[in-house]
Amino acid sequence: MKQEFEPRRVMASLEQLASLDSMEGITQAEVSPPTPFFERFIGGKLIYAVYPGVLVALTIALASTWLSEEYNAPVMLFALLFGMSFHFLSEEGRCVAGIEFAARNVLRFGVALLGARITIGQIADLGVGPVVMVLGGVATTIAFGWGLSRVLNLKSTFGVLSGGAVAICGASAALAIASVLPRSDKAERDTILTVVAVTALSTLAMVLYPAFVTALGLSYGDAGIFLGGTIHDVAQVIGAGYMVSEETGDVSTIIKLLRVATLVPVVLMIALVVSRMSSQKSAGRPPFPLFLLGFAALVSVNSTGVVPSEILDVLVTVSRWCLVTSIAALGMKTSFKALLQVGWRPVGLIVGETVWIALFVLAAIFFVL
Repeated sequence: MKQEFEPRRVMASLEQLASLDSMEGITQAEVSPPTPFFERFIGGKLIYAVYPGVLVALTIALASTWLSEEYNAPVMLFALLFGMSFHFLSEEGRCVAGIEFAARNVLRFGVALLGARITIGQIADLGVGPVVMVLGGVATTIAFGWGLSRVLNLKSTFGVLSGGAVAICGASAALAIASVLPRSDKAERDTILTVVAVTALSTLAMVLYPAFVTALGLSYGDAGIFLGGTIHDVAQVIGAGYMVSEETGDVSTIIKLLRVATLVPVVLMIALVVSRMSSQKSAGRPPFPLFLLGFAALVSVNSTGVVPSEILDVLVTVSRWCLVTSIAALGMKTSFKALLQVGWRPVGLIVGETVWIALFVLAAIFFVL
């Protein structure tokens, strides 16, 4: 007689899944016994547990990518919206464990591979001034988000999450920071809201900021510093920069990659603060986020110049697919109803952070650089 797997057991398995914070995999994620075919392989139980949900998320990622290329629109936004339309799959059934796996483990693997975009030489070529400006912009924007969240009576973790997304690299930073923040009932909703807002604002900035820097009469170099230092997502920075000129596009891309490089120390510091707070409340301590080591290792290896460009291109492509897949999974974990209940204050917070970093960079261009 086959054993019945009740909802209580499913939830227990998901709690085990949620407690694993490394990229090394999930060892007890299955909610039903694997078939003999899967038992033949190393990690067969894990594969059997997660493959339905991962396949659904990957299918959404494929559809989102095609639409993005067809209509020249943000792929992350498509993945989020399609994912939310399949929210029912995350509530029960065989897809639940795989959706959780894609939203956490696949996400962290993709963030680690972002290191293939950056070299230490690119950072050194900028000089001291732009580096200090970027570091100041990142630090003050996160601090501003934390402070404004308290003024608006929002959770301080949401201020850190949204501030980091605005300050560093949009959706990718939001996902990385969310992966080390304390888990709660509203954590996924806050992450999705942040991704939607920063993606929309980044797209709007890509359209408006080139005309803005032209109206201000900024040189091509200064225009690149402004665009690279303020727009949230990498793709939109590249699009806006090359709208102005080739030089502006090159400078804006390097400035933006410098902001991306701050992802490791920022996420590490947040993880350490969360770990210390958790240790004060309980005996357990969250494990070290190993994906940060992967990110730093790839930056170091990429800086040596020994890795062929073809391999780096593959790593960047894999990173992109992992991030889009994880966004689709996060979308499936969030309902439209939950997003509609957040009100105006979270959106106002992200808009305020966007205005802050724009003013900070503009002041640095006029009075410091």
